Amino acid sequence: MPTTEGLYIGLMSGTSVDGIDAALVDITADHCTLIEAIGRAWPKGLEQELKTLATATTSEIDLLGSIDRRVALEFAHAVSALLKKSGIDRSRIRAIGCHGQTIRHRPGGSPSFSWQLGDPSTLAERSGITTVAQFRQRDIAAGGQGAPLVPAFHRALFASRSKPLAILNIGGIANLTLLDENNGCRGFDSGPGNTLIDALMRTRCNQPFDRDGLIAARGSPQPELLDLLLRDPYFSQSPPKSTGPEYFNLSWLDKKLERARHATIRLEDLTATLTALSVRSIADAIARFAPRTREVLVCGGGVHNPRLLEGLSIAMPGRVVASTAQAGIDPDWMEAMAFGWLASRTLSGLYGNVPEVTGAEGPRVLGGIYPA
Repeated sequence: MPTTEGLYIGLMSGTSVDGIDAALVDITADHCTLIEAIGRAWPKGLEQELKTLATATTSEIDLLGSIDRRVALEFAHAVSALLKKSGIDRSRIRAIGCHGQTIRHRPGGSPSFSWQLGDPSTLAERSGITTVAQFRQRDIAAGGQGAPLVPAFHRALFASRSKPLAILNIGGIANLTLLDENNGCRGFDSGPGNTLIDALMRTRCNQPFDRDGLIAARGSPQPELLDLLLRDPYFSQSPPKSTGPEYFNLSWLDKKLERARHATIRLEDLTATLTALSVRSIADAIARFAPRTREVLVCGGGVHNPRLLEGLSIAMPGRVVASTAQAGIDPDWMEAMAFGWLASRTLSGLYGNVPEVTGAEGPRVLGGIYPA
């Protein structure tokens, strides 16, 4: 029997999908005593949805389960390669902080959810290192959007740097951390970073991205189309807000093009317009929510697109726009560093979210701990 004494609750829902069994037990060194128990039926709608999933004849569920573990195995390979390169033994690593691969982010759902793949049990088992994962879920459970989560790290990392300061991560989605003179912190997703440009490159050019912004450089932003794109409700929405390719994707773009009657727009002009959309949405967000910002430090893949950086400098005169490398932080590894830091917070029992950023009811310790 376990030696950690106290009251525990056990939950079980079986393959018959007939409901939930909940048992309250008192565990001592020698006994496990049932105190109370209930059975709770699934709501009819949810029961049917569960049965549909459980008996589905399509391969999507099997594929999802397989990918969840395969992603984790690749994470474990990355850990092994990193340790080999560094020459540091895995026994010295306190924990892995794993964000996982997001496949769906629905902060406005009913209920809201965010889903990341990369089974943390597999990662802990294969790496031999305690793993902290599923960071977004606790914030969402507390009424937040589960994103962005890096502002807390930015606030700690740049605590001594002159303020007001903006840290801009340009990944698929662009997200901002806004720090004021008192080290107060706000943050949100401003809109598309690279996601629309990358999707266009994949479908029209069979390449993963607009390398060095060369295709955009050969075109010109189309003012009427740009204005139409910027009128999307997301851009005028006040924080907290977060988004993803579920929203900003080629279907979204096609609908806008149809409305603007730009179905035959040249690839170069469309790429230039999408680049301008990323620039303008970022610049407008800073002007609206942190107008006194004088320095914008940029990280993420977008830092390597000179058209984006040049556009940001032009769109924000009087503000310094520079890579986080200017502050001694490699822009390519900022977010990975953040989740290592968040793992350390979780193991220390310290909060990892910023409620003012995510909209959560309060600060929360994030993530689940999967011991080695």
